[in-house]
Amino acid sequence: MSFEQELNERKDHIEACLRSCLPEEAGFAKELAAAMNYSMTAGGKRLRPMFLMEAFRLFGGSGKLAEPFMAAVEMIHTHSLVHDDLPALDNDELRRGRKTTHVVYGEAMGILSGDALLNYAYETAFRAFAMGDPALVGRALAVLADKSGIHGMLGGQSVDVMNDGKPLSGELLQYIYENKTGRLLEAPLMIGAILAGAPEEHVMAMERVGALVGMAFQIQDDILDVTGDARELGKPVFSDEKNHKVTYVTLHGLEEARAEVARLSDKAMAALDVLPRQNPFLLELIASLVTRRK
Repeated sequence: MSFEQELNERKDHIEACLRSCLPEEAGFAKELAAAMNYSMTAGGKRLRPMFLMEAFRLFGGSGKLAEPFMAAVEMIHTHSLVHDDLPALDNDELRRGRKTTHVVYGEAMGILSGDALLNYAYETAFRAFAMGDPALVGRALAVLADKSGIHGMLGGQSVDVMNDGKPLSGELLQYIYENKTGRLLEAPLMIGAILAGAPEEHVMAMERVGALVGMAFQIQDDILDVTGDARELGKPVFSDEKNHKVTYVTLHGLEEARAEVARLSDKAMAALDVLPRQNPFLLELIASLVTRRK
């Protein structure tokens, strides 16, 4: 089976997992549920749940224990996209090839559905307590909360917003990238390892891999913003320029940015190579991020 076939097979599994966890569109709050489900079913790479699933497999995990966390991490990521697109932030009208949530449901429901997804993520993750070792599930929840909160994704997002349109040093930009993007890639790799019962040193190795991939992924996003095709990306290009954002490309140039993506990806794959277990698909997945066009 080719890498593309394996990728599509895994995405299909993730899509089914996500749909099984979504709230029912019924009752007085059905509009909120509909807005949540609209953003969650818009497609996308599903990279975070895929990383979690592959880390779980890498360390010998089996069964459905990882699935509530796979759904939860994608809900947290999607909440951040819904809020990123709001008029108060990036004010984007296109995401994943269709109208953004606030355009379809209104700004108020855009805010509330993002909030609801963040909370519903933890409701979903808590289902894992009935499926496996409570100690492992508790450790995984602690990682999910830490990496998505003020010391992780939301902290990075706040610094990004507060410095929007201002000159940025390389150090500050790195902080934003490490937290806003990197922490929510570290989390699924660590959680998959934890749920599979991996030793602490291997959980920390997965955190390092996530940090490297997260930085490479964000720099590649910067590259695509100036070289990509809006139809292929499913979102506007030159959005960073429109919003006067400093990026790795504006600081270092396009060629250095491309070289840094390759260097970081190579380091991530080298860190995986030294582990006692191997997951060839995970290595190919990371390699594919270097050349992605969407």
